[in-house]
Amino acid sequence: MAISSNKREIQKKKEQKRKDKQKRKEERKANGSRSLDDMIAYVDENGIFTDTPPNPLLRQEVEAGSIAVSTPKKEDIEETVLTGRVEFFNPDKGYGFIKNTANIDKYFFHVSNAPDNIAEGNMVTFELERGKRGMNAVKIVLKK
Repeated sequence: MAISSNKREIQKKKEQKRKDKQKRKEERKANGSRSLDDMIAYVDENGIFTDTPPNPLLRQEVEAGSIAVSTPKKEDIEETVLTGRVEFFNPDKGYGFIKNTANIDKYFFHVSNAPDNIAEGNMVTFELERGKRGMNAVKIVLKK
């Protein structure tokens, strides 16, 4: 059976890759292995990798009890009151959107979390709570 030119080209490429790999392997052996000191990396107090070891005189002691590893408890978190303007409100369906005045974020709200006399354009204060589809405005109060 005759070998097609495409198969010969593929075989030549494979053989060339094998030769290149062998050549790189021999170069690594000829240069010698690197020492362990060349492979060690240190981390400084800012979290940056360096090749110099840290100065033991500048070391600061940290109490293990002062490190918080978990998320803070809900009562430890301060509730932040945000201000915004009612961008859209549909009284028939009972929902709307509030645009935060500090940035361009818009938050969904349901009529059950808003005063009865809320309308589009009202300035309000509100808090955020995670809902099924993102953050929702709750505890809405009209600003005077």
